[in-house]
Amino acid sequence: MQLHDLAPAPGSRKKRKKVGRGPGSGMGKTSTRGHKGLKARSGGNVRPGFEGGQMPIYRRLPKRGFFNIFKTNNAVLNVKDLDRFEDGTMIDIDALREASMVKGRVDGVKILGLGEITKKFSLKNILVSKTAKEKIESAGGSIA
Repeated sequence: MQLHDLAPAPGSRKKRKKVGRGPGSGMGKTSTRGHKGLKARSGGNVRPGFEGGQMPIYRRLPKRGFFNIFKTNNAVLNVKDLDRFEDGTMIDIDALREASMVKGRVDGVKILGLGEITKKFSLKNILVSKTAKEKIESAGGSIA
């Protein structure tokens, strides 16, 4: 096979319709656009969502609610959940993911104060409630 032998498969390439080449071609005069109207004009066509003058559906349907683009999705854990880590561990989001305590797409983690804690941990880049902070610090842990 040589470069000059390469050709598209038969029937895979259609010839372009030539319009506006006189009455004998069968596609002269209006060039298959019909008589007058928006689609007969140059550059003319209906915009997306236009329904021929009828009130479009995006205006007929009621608009409800509000979507806050700044909302953060925090995973919530309790102090008692941290007891599975060994004493003196540095806990961050990656450590919680490895322990399968945080799954999916989250913006952060917040620790709440439910339960008791016996070991001391150092937390990094984790939100902590007031009661959880008291319990962690009373057990000898730290929050960075």
